[in-house]
Amino acid sequence: MKKHIKKISTIQNAAAGIGGAVVDLTSATDFFAGNYLVNYAIGRGGDGGNRTVSDDADANIEAQKSADAETIINDAKKQMGLSAALFEEAHPAKDITILSNDNLNLYGAYYKNEAAASDHLWAIVIHGYRCDHNSMTEFSQRYYENGYQVVAPDLRACGKSEGNYVGMGWLDRLDIISWINWIIEQDPDAQIVLHGVSMGAATVMMTSGETLPENVKVFVEDCGYTSTWEIFANELKLRFNLPEFPLMQTASLIASNKAGYDFKEASSLTAVSKCEKPMLFIHGTADDFIPYSMMNELYEAKPGTNKQMLTAKGATHANSLYLLGESYWDTVFDFINKYIK
Repeated sequence: MKKHIKKISTIQNAAAGIGGAVVDLTSATDFFAGNYLVNYAIGRGGDGGNRTVSDDADANIEAQKSADAETIINDAKKQMGLSAALFEEAHPAKDITILSNDNLNLYGAYYKNEAAASDHLWAIVIHGYRCDHNSMTEFSQRYYENGYQVVAPDLRACGKSEGNYVGMGWLDRLDIISWINWIIEQDPDAQIVLHGVSMGAATVMMTSGETLPENVKVFVEDCGYTSTWEIFANELKLRFNLPEFPLMQTASLIASNKAGYDFKEASSLTAVSKCEKPMLFIHGTADDFIPYSMMNELYEAKPGTNKQMLTAKGATHANSLYLLGESYWDTVFDFINKYIK
């Protein structure tokens, strides 16, 4: 009997050792994969901007796409791009920098509108994921032409701004508050509009949940996401056909340590639920990067009646402007002008 007990004990100890090794191997694999995802998705030199979607992408999204819409978008991009180049040539931006709360030098392009200097209208236009202020020139141009002073920042870890990790809107919300304060230093009577696209839209929404100066009047978000967790989990499936567990949990913990935030706290949905100021929500129905359904979630989370939705039927990601053309800006300025004197 003692021999049997000793044998069982030996087998149990061996099994425990094997089990521990398996756990250690799994943990190491999870850590490696999670670390790779963090560097890929938010590391400054990461490759997250090169997007290839797997073959099993949402069929409903594919059905929304049309050759006609793509033709309109492509033609509008060429036309608006030429116009924006002429605008920049005629109105070169002034380089400005500010210091972030964590001592990063942040760059901004400032389109100083001498003709409108007494009107106190200001716009901060905020670019998307792994872009820079140059991707917002069409927006800068349109606000400028409507009498606004315009600031187009490079978000942290983008363009000319310092930083090792992209903020996904969460770290950027504090940087945008610093830009707001810079504007108020120039013009204490400033009336400020925040307008962002994609990650810039998430930045706008995350900023909206903070306590802001009265100078900030209106928010415009164009194809923003509900949370960093949700968009990365969605992309994990679309790009790599992988489930969110356990990789997202591991990556989020690593991001918290390396970048200073975890993916769940970076929530536009939570921020918008605290926003009492006016907000316009814009989204394309054929967006296969940030699901169109997210706009309705965000709109419903925003309290009050000072909100509006604009849907671009058939527009792919960040292309509502190009598909809708003048009706995009008609809606934007009709909304803004309700709240700016």
